[in-house]
Amino acid sequence: MREPQAGGPSDARARHPGGPASLAPVTDAAGQEGQTGPGPDRPRLPRRHPRHEAGRRHHLPAHRRGLALPRLRLDLATREVVGYAMADHHRAELVVDALDMAHGRSGLEPGCVIHSDRGSEYTSAHFRDRIRELELRQSCGRTGSCFDNAAAESFWTLLKEETGTRTRPNRTTARAEVFNFIETFYNRRRRRELKIFGYLTPAETRQRHQHTLAA
Repeated sequence: MREPQAGGPSDARARHPGGPASLAPVTDAAGQEGQTGPGPDRPRLPRRHPRHEAGRRHHLPAHRRGLALPRLRLDLATREVVGYAMADHHRAELVVDALDMAHGRSGLEPGCVIHSDRGSEYTSAHFRDRIRELELRQSCGRTGSCFDNAAAESFWTLLKEETGTRTRPNRTTARAEVFNFIETFYNRRRRRELKIFGYLTPAETRQRHQHTLAA
């Protein structure tokens, strides 16, 4: 993984993350329009942690046995990646695994909004049933709109920029690179500006937020 160079694209984004000023209204799987969410640049911190998450699937080319397909759960309050899963298929179990990891790792509370695009995995009965079991709320972006899921799209752009777009020799290598990027670099070392706390990593933001709630 390349270290961000001062003045380079990653450094600039860490200091001044770009993106639209606010998220467009989103709709749930039943087609009901939801409220406009907080902007992706400086999301309002929720009263209870976390309240909103975004998800997205992405392809990483890998030799032998096809593609590694990561699924992502991104906490929009802290920008911490709290759940992810990879496999060589598109079945709904993959997004359910990522959701279960996020639930076990960050303790998703009832009513937490789980946002995604309208991929078949996210609109499947299996995924929707699991959301109901966990007492969460599902939200889906509008058809053909990339802005509704801009936070997750931004993460994948950063991952490709930092790890490269080459074809990995196998799924094991791809899985190790994704794990190293998320757990070693992104969650614990990459800082971004927050209006409330200043420049913190996602893990530091979560800890600061938990301390604020406990105070």
